[in-house]
Amino acid sequence: MNWHPTAPLDQTRPDPADVFAAGLKLHHLANTAYPIGHLTTMRPYRLPNASVQAQAPLAWQGVERLGLYVHVPFCEARCGYCEYCVIDPALNAQEQDAYFDLLLDEFELWRQAADTQAKTLVGFDIGGGTPVLPHPAQIERVVAAARRCFHLPESVTISIETTPKIAALQPEKLNAYFDLGIRRISMGVQSVSPRLLNEMGRSATSLAYNRAAAENIRTAGFEKFNVDIMYGFAGQPLQSVEATLRHAISLNPDYITLYRMRYKGTRLAGQAGQVTRAEVHAQYALASELLHAAGYAGTPGKNTFSRLPGDVGTSDYLTERVIRGTPYLGLGLGAQSLSEVTLAYNAGAADKRLEHYRRMLQEGRLPIQDLYHLSPEAAAAKMISVAFYFGEIHLESFRRKFGRTLEQMFPAEVQFVLENGYMEYAAPGGLRLTPAGEPLYNGVIALFYAGAVQQHLLNIAPTPAPPPLGEGKLPKFGDCKRQSRLQSPNFGIQGGKL
Repeated sequence: MNWHPTAPLDQTRPDPADVFAAGLKLHHLANTAYPIGHLTTMRPYRLPNASVQAQAPLAWQGVERLGLYVHVPFCEARCGYCEYCVIDPALNAQEQDAYFDLLLDEFELWRQAADTQAKTLVGFDIGGGTPVLPHPAQIERVVAAARRCFHLPESVTISIETTPKIAALQPEKLNAYFDLGIRRISMGVQSVSPRLLNEMGRSATSLAYNRAAAENIRTAGFEKFNVDIMYGFAGQPLQSVEATLRHAISLNPDYITLYRMRYKGTRLAGQAGQVTRAEVHAQYALASELLHAAGYAGTPGKNTFSRLPGDVGTSDYLTERVIRGTPYLGLGLGAQSLSEVTLAYNAGAADKRLEHYRRMLQEGRLPIQDLYHLSPEAAAAKMISVAFYFGEIHLESFRRKFGRTLEQMFPAEVQFVLENGYMEYAAPGGLRLTPAGEPLYNGVIALFYAGAVQQHLLNIAPTPAPPPLGEGKLPKFGDCKRQSRLQSPNFGIQGGKL
């Protein structure tokens, strides 16, 4: 299956300075989540529903190495910041067991349609939702299906996600996951601000849960332990970010991942305009400085900071996507898949309901809601957007994937970032954000979007443009005004309750 011919609008390249400015103005949209405005920008590449079942497997012919993501759409409560595919928690009890039956049906359909037993997994993530919410026996079924339907080398690290509450109160689950061969675990702490946690819908947690969870994770044997925290919330002061970071560091994880709040598709979407780009990047600067001081390494713009030498900190699945643009297959409600030339979304991606996903599987059909046959420009934008998780584009991986260098495909854009000092060439073979470019990240990433998406940004960008953030200089968090100095890692925490 070859590339789709490039749509006319994707053959255009607006002036880089204009696109850069639009990305800065729309800093809540211009990020690693790609595509944007897909109903219009991706319309030329959408395949008719009648052809999906035949075309989807063809895209995987010749793909020998891929990542696997299995989605578990259950949570105790839906958090206000969540943009992901999670069903109504009131339906958890009646749907959980049946859902895993459907997942195994989907595994089998792909085994038959794409001969997946001949394909080697280079990464395997089990995410959600809260994949540790169901009984561990269901996760055992998922891992067994992955081993049966794919070649899963022992060297691949399987990763799973947990909440502090479950890891603290149900340590037997952690032991069960470790016994299944899962070796990396990620825990969402998010914040230690009582106000923010209450607004998020995560008030049923505590510092004690976080500490007990970290202890239980280590006792179970996990040596790859990540903590997720979030920033960029409306009304979130620097003190709150610092308190969260200090608490996360005190849990002694191997990695800490920073997630900027992405308002689109969440219950907090109406607050997006209350957060300025300057505030967001001051918070990132604070986090970066604290993490480096605590021994966690991360280059400008990188989301995950690692204290393990030679370990970038992300799961094998995500690392392969970020560095090499490796194809990945997503199974489960609303899951996303990316072959070399197609982008697919499973049923439920839009409405977060099980009915359509269930019906398609019961009819023996791959549960794909939308399938896009990509042009090189659309695929390059997708690869580069994900690469900005590390703030860096791996040049040799790009050349191997597209048969052209980055400089050949984006000559004006590469010249723009180099001349302005926003990116630089860095070993081993990457084009990386500079400290001056990191605060302007949203403008930089937009430069590499496909032409239709760039035009979409230009059409909706507000005017006038905001002034440059310190003329590209990264603010020091110690220079930012604060109400008071923090006296302890528990600043802003009332009675130990988050």
